[in-house]
Amino acid sequence: MLATKGYAVQNSKSKLVPWNFERREPGAKDVQIEILYCGVCHSDIHQVRDEWGGAIYPMVPGHEIIGRVKKIGDKVKKFKVGDLAGVGCMVDSCRECDNCKKGLEQHCKKKTVFSYNSYEMDGVTPTYGGYSNRIVTDEDFVIHISEKLPIEKTAPLLCAGITTYSPLRHWNVGKGHKVGVLGLGGLGHMAVKFANAFGAEVTMLSTSAKKEADAKKLGAHNFVLTTEREQIKKVKNYFDFIIDTVSAPHDYNMYLNMIDTNGIIICVGVPPEPIKFNGFGIIGNRRSIAGSSIGGIPETQEVLDFCAEHGIASEVEVIPIDYINEAYERMLKSDVKYRFVIDMATL
Repeated sequence: MLATKGYAVQNSKSKLVPWNFERREPGAKDVQIEILYCGVCHSDIHQVRDEWGGAIYPMVPGHEIIGRVKKIGDKVKKFKVGDLAGVGCMVDSCRECDNCKKGLEQHCKKKTVFSYNSYEMDGVTPTYGGYSNRIVTDEDFVIHISEKLPIEKTAPLLCAGITTYSPLRHWNVGKGHKVGVLGLGGLGHMAVKFANAFGAEVTMLSTSAKKEADAKKLGAHNFVLTTEREQIKKVKNYFDFIIDTVSAPHDYNMYLNMIDTNGIIICVGVPPEPIKFNGFGIIGNRRSIAGSSIGGIPETQEVLDFCAEHGIASEVEVIPIDYINEAYERMLKSDVKYRFVIDMATL
């Protein structure tokens, strides 16, 4: 077994503190990665605090992992020692169902094994995430990372990046489309960058006037302050798509009225309460509310390659790991531009 250092919580009320644990030695198809950076996702907070239920403690969060390959198993073909590599939200699936065979491992019909707060396929061994100095993962769930990318800004692409890239690709969003992005945070700022890169007209929808300059700097063509009635009127029946990244309760009926005939609100944020909306809001103009969750392994590799080709990366604030509890509190106040990333050299 590999002695490993990390930060963990012991229950839903405790702080993240140093915790030593063990990972398996690399098997025949495993890749051992020495972690350099790990992004901090809002879902880390939800899971650490058991806000979604089913938490497994002790819990080492982190699913936006970038590092160097330290060791490989004797049957590994895709990686060599020294490669820059990443691990995202998943580390295994059944690989046999039709979704897995289509590269949709996140929708595995048997079981998706997540990078942390999950159990391996054996149903017994818990997984631990990237707030640690190393990880061992099957090569089929490891992503190649281009040396062209600034690695500290690349880690969030493994969750915030793929979470916003995947629905835009699925619905073929591009030139001629009008896209609203609701919320300018870790997810929202990537949605702006990708929708712009795909050729769509991008409008930031925000409750904060202070975010207009940043939104336009990131690639938004327009800005709507959703607390101003006159601005809301101007975008009635306007958008083809709204990418909803907000994880706090909000008024879905107001945003339904902003999308045009056959328009879609795509939810990638998960509020803690059930979504409520007026049925006439979707019957009128044949509107839809849809959802999307990360992407499969092939598409995750695709987004990393796309970002390397087009020079796209996340906007980040790099922090030492002993700052993580303060970082969580700042995230809850939306006090970060736009993703915290832990420098694992500080562990």
